[in-house]
Amino acid sequence: MKPLHPDHALETLSVLVEGKVQGVGFRAATVRRAHGLKLGGWVRNLPDGRVEALVQGPHAEVDQMLSWLLQGPPAARVTGVRHEEVRTERHYDRFEQI
Repeated sequence: MKPLHPDHALETLSVLVEGKVQGVGFRAATVRRAHGLKLGGWVRNLPDGRVEALVQGPHAEVDQMLSWLLQGPPAARVTGVRHEEVRTERHYDRFEQI
């Protein structure tokens, strides 16, 4: 991670995904999709069965990722997605599963 340049054009979203999203390859598929969109951030399982992600990149690509998270991989059954913009000084240069 590197500090963001003051004139950065990156958007950072915190995302919570609910439904049947654990045990279905959701995190691995999220990493592949994020890599394809050249996004930074991370994804992880939460103890309550949800998946949490931090997604960072240009607005258009972040928007595409958010649209994808509404469905997820074929075996997932997403019932809800909540997101909010996060202010951060960090620049994530890759997307990973944690």
